[in-house]
Amino acid sequence: METGGSVAGGVARSVDRRDGAPQAGDTIQIGIAVDIPEPWGGLLTRRRVEAGDPLVVPAHVTLLGPTEIPTAALPAVERHLAGVAATHLPFTLHLRGTGTFRPVTQVVFVAVAAGISECELLAAAINSAPELHREARFPYHPHVTVAQDVAPEALDRAYEDLADFSAMFEVDSFTLFSHSGQTRWQPRRDFLLGVS
Repeated sequence: METGGSVAGGVARSVDRRDGAPQAGDTIQIGIAVDIPEPWGGLLTRRRVEAGDPLVVPAHVTLLGPTEIPTAALPAVERHLAGVAATHLPFTLHLRGTGTFRPVTQVVFVAVAAGISECELLAAAINSAPELHREARFPYHPHVTVAQDVAPEALDRAYEDLADFSAMFEVDSFTLFSHSGQTRWQPRRDFLLGVS
């Protein structure tokens, strides 16, 4: 196996990004994603805002969409994610051009041109934990959403304006986000890929 292969005996490093505030309640919403670095992340996030998208979230490639888990399961989930990170190597992600899921869903996205397999392998490994397994409505397709559930003209404009977009960068981590229902999605912990 080339990229995304296992690293025997590896120990994943991670970076805790919590602010120390305890999570309230019996369940918590989590999501897992690859952040898009600057300067491209800010640009794509602004484009989503300009399209009128009510979900103001930083640009990212989703590896696990919003998933509700028992709060008590969080330590086991974090151990699972550390194991996943340890067995997947950093990889190059190339974003290029636009695509759409219309007419099935009202989404325009920036396409992943290289790094598709690595994202698919990470998503499958993450989803293999019993606490995280969920039936997907659609097959996994890595992408960066830039407009969703907005007016057709706004979808068309995002599709056309970013048609020539291109960015290439190294992915060396993925991030666990949490949502308590009180605030926006917050980064909780970064999981570094491979062995340092």
